Amino acid sequence: MFDFLEGYDLLGAFWTTVQLTVYSAIGSLVWGTLLAAMRVGPVPLMRGFGTVYVNIVRNIPLTVIIVFTSLGLFQTLGVSLGAEDFTTVNFRLAVLGLTAYTSAFVCEALRSGINTVPLGQVEAARALGLSFTQTLRIVVLPQAFRSVVGPLANVLIALTKNTTVAAAIGVAEAALLMREMIENEAQLLLVSAVFAVGFLCLTLPTGLLLGWIAKKVAVKR
Repeated sequence: MFDFLEGYDLLGAFWTTVQLTVYSAIGSLVWGTLLAAMRVGPVPLMRGFGTVYVNIVRNIPLTVIIVFTSLGLFQTLGVSLGAEDFTTVNFRLAVLGLTAYTSAFVCEALRSGINTVPLGQVEAARALGLSFTQTLRIVVLPQAFRSVVGPLANVLIALTKNTTVAAAIGVAEAALLMREMIENEAQLLLVSAVFAVGFLCLTLPTGLLLGWIAKKVAVKR
């Protein structure tokens, strides 16, 4: 029944999806944390930048961002991110686009966690002579991350599914292979079922694991 899978690199396609997810998740966590720090920071210019970035980027379709990285950055401006071959360029551009998009949602999730930290703790830290950066790093962010593991898990699951958009610029991940198989094989339902199960195998364990971690590290108020 599954003879149509022969000749296709199914595991390789899902491995590319996993790589896209991991690299983009790391980049989104770093950039999203910096954006959250800007949005709660004391400098008006940085607060304004963070607010404008988040409100603009999260309201632009991801497909537009991914296509812009290829047509705008690479083909128009010649930005190749240090890669030489076309495949690697597209992969890195997809990671860049996914990171830029997902970091806006990471920022908002993390900012909601920052708002749960009692104001008295922040004032006590400042009274002890800690700077804004030290207060954020030592007092606020550790508690904020613990309180938003669940929301960040949802963002990670959404990111895993959003990697399918990378097929728009030719990244050989699962969605691109699925489209190729549907075009070549007369097995629409079976092909769709295989890829649906594949994404379930990626997202379901992630959600269960991070849900368990969220309960273990939740801040008791």
